[in-house]
Formats: sequence, C-alpha cells, structure tokens
Amino acid sequence: MVPLLLQLAVLGAALAAVALILISFVAFITATEMPHLHRQEDEKFFLNARGQREALPSIRDSPTKQLSVVVPSYNEEKRLPVMMDEALGYLEERQKQDPAFTYEVIVVDDGSKDETSKVAFKYCQKYGSDKVRVITLVKNRGKGGAIRMGVFSSRGKKILMADADGATKFPDIEKLEKGLNDLQPWPDQMAIACGSRAHLEKESVAQRSYFRTLLMYGFHFLVWFLCVKGIRDTQCGFKLLTREAASRTFSSLHIERWAFDVELLYIAQFFKIPIAEIAVNWTEIEGSKLVPFWSWLQMGKDLLFIRLRYLTGAWRLEQTRKVN
Repeated sequence: MVPLLLQLAVLGAALAAVALILISFVAFITATEMPHLHRQEDEKFFLNARGQREALPSIRDSPTKQLSVVVPSYNEEKRLPVMMDEALGYLEERQKQDPAFTYEVIVVDDGSKDETSKVAFKYCQKYGSDKVRVITLVKNRGKGGAIRMGVFSSRGKKILMADADGATKFPDIEKLEKGLNDLQPWPDQMAIACGSRAHLEKESVAQRSYFRTLLMYGFHFLVWFLCVKGIRDTQCGFKLLTREAASRTFSSLHIERWAFDVELLYIAQFFKIPIAEIAVNWTEIEGSKLVPFWSWLQMGKDLLFIRLRYLTGAWRLEQTRKVN
C-alpha cells in the first residue's frame, strides 16, 4: 500500500512539473513585446474649450502642475458626472484656499461606444482646458492602457489614478498625500501611495456569496504568492504616484487590462520604489465592468503569466526605458 501511494505521489509530482514546464513554455512563446506606445494621429491632440485641437504634452516635459488626475473611462456617460462633480468641487475649493495649488483632470475615453467624451468635454468647457482635458482613444486599450496614455500626457508633479465610478471619496487624496510624504526621503524622487479597501474586507465578505468570497481570497493568495508581497489590496483604483515613479513603472508595463495594477506594483518592488498602503473610504457602485467569474479567471491567468514571463526572461525590466 505504501509503495503504491509513493508511486502515485511521484507520478503526481512529475505531472505537475510537466504541466508547469508546458505552461512556462506557452507563457514564453506567447509573450508579446511591450505594448507599442504609438498614438493614432487623433490621440496626439486634445480639444480646448473652444473646440480647437492642441498637441498633448509629454511626461518627459518638466511638470507645470502640482497634481494630475487621470480618469480612465469606458462607456461611463452615466457614472462619470457624479465622480467629476465631486472631484472638481474638491479641487476648486482647495485651490481657493491655496492659490498656489494647481491641478488638471485628464479623462481618457478608452474607445467608448456611448457619449463619454461628450459628457467629459462639457467639464472642459465649464472649467477650461487648462484644468480639464479629454483624450479620446481610437480603439479600446484596456484600463491599464488608458491610464498609461493619460499618465504620459500629464503635467503634474504627482499623478493620481481615479476610477470614473467615484467609488472612492475624492477628498481621501489627502490621506494618500500624507502616506506619500511619510515615505520621504524618496529614492530618485520615486514613491507610490495605494488606496486600500483591505480594512473593509470583513464587511464585504458578509455581503458576498461564498463563491465570490472564495474567488476573492484565491486571487489575493495568487497575488501574494506570484507577484506582490506586502500589499493587501492591489486592485483599488485610487493610487498616487510621484511623476518619476509613474514614468518608471508605466514605461515598463506590459499588461493593459484588469491585472495591470499587479504588474505595476511588481515593477515598483523590483525597482525598490517605496510603497505605502493607505485605507480609504470606498462604496460599491452599480455598473461594474467586471464579470465575476470570467474576469477573476482572466486575472488569475494574467498573474501566473506575469510571474512566468519575468522568470523565463520573456519580459525584462531595464533600469531606464525611453518613453514615447
């Protein structure tokens, strides 16, 4: 009986090893190069408040604003106004109290099929194109790809990623700013503060089905085991980066869809960029683009492939990378 169990264990280990080798091989040969940062001709410009085209700036330029807010938006004509009203209300009030504070909000329409760009442009007309700009992508690139396009067109010393659904209360940016400042001195002026919903986990578990709870814990385990250590919530869409950290991490990013946050933090940890995880207020908003089972499955595959592609050398991180 014992020899049979031993044989089965050996066989199981051998099959697992073969499966890992095959998956690694598939991950290696299917690895694409860094997604090309080429912009379509229409993506090189934004419309000012008068409807005239102006060339977008580059992250390689010297910053001229204290804060850039990048809002990736895909079919968000209904949810975007609530978020924009709150964000701009806060930013305008802050500027009244501190005239030295300057900001811009960059809405990146990720190839929407609805009126997202038109809705966003109304805010450009109301507040001016120096404060609100709309980048309309010709084709859908995915959330990570949309944010990267916004980041590379930003003018801020600090860059905030903020979801269009307004699930995170915008004034919580002050918590991220404090977390970022607490990390000083910043090596090479690089640091990241991540908004986190980990403190709300017990409450969310009570509201979720057992199946969705299992998926959530499984995803968290894979993130920890394969890619990112020490960050409990990698997926919160509320992240504040110094300009230098944003340039370094987004210049090395391969994943353009849902799992991009994990690769972003994996890259940051590789470059030893200090990261603070900060609890923020968060409310679940109806209209999520995630399909619970299939989206989690896709992200699980992406996590495994992120790790394997870096391990096999299909993807490599360089100390410097040119930004388009």
